[in-house]
Amino acid sequence: MTLRPPLSLLAALAVTITATLRAQVLAPVPTPETVIECAGLAETTSTDTETVATFRDKVVVTGTNLKLTCDYLKVVASRKGDPKATIGKYGYFKTLVATGHVKIIQGDREAICGHAEIFPGEDRVVLSRASKDEPYPSIRIRGDKPGNDFLGSGPRMILYRGERKAVIEPEDGIGSRFILPSIKDLGFDKTKPGAAPAPAAPVITVPLAPAPTPKPP
Repeated sequence: MTLRPPLSLLAALAVTITATLRAQVLAPVPTPETVIECAGLAETTSTDTETVATFRDKVVVTGTNLKLTCDYLKVVASRKGDPKATIGKYGYFKTLVATGHVKIIQGDREAICGHAEIFPGEDRVVLSRASKDEPYPSIRIRGDKPGNDFLGSGPRMILYRGERKAVIEPEDGIGSRFILPSIKDLGFDKTKPGAAPAPAAPVITVPLAPAPTPKPP
């Protein structure tokens, strides 16, 4: 199910997240490094072609205009340099998979879910639940003033960067839900404050013909 225009706002999240991660490698000008911190175990394993890193407990990822927090993070990246080195050099990010209290903050956009998959090379972000006991993923886009926020939620959100497209897939008969800024009252039974009262409707009087005078007997 593709919805417009609310989902065009969701697609903006895919634009900024994937652009941020790709910029770490593809941008011609220097960009800030991606920093990953965690309070628990961090582990890295490598093959000749890729490196897999996992981080546990209070994971925080900070990048260009991006902050991601979660309980567990798995990063898969291409490997370059000496294939015999214990820790290989990172190439480009293939996937980032975050689970557990996932929050992605990107400028004025905030996504919350139980499971997030980011595919920088495919310009695609997938938000879902880690289990059916969790609430559905949601995205909030702050408006220019209080009360103008946009909030969308649904079972599974797929955000596409290059296509400016966002899809929310239903699950078990449950679809998407949106909360939009209020729309002014368009009713016609109220007078706008300060406006002059509407003129009274004209009264048209039709004279009645006089009753005929009775004839004498």
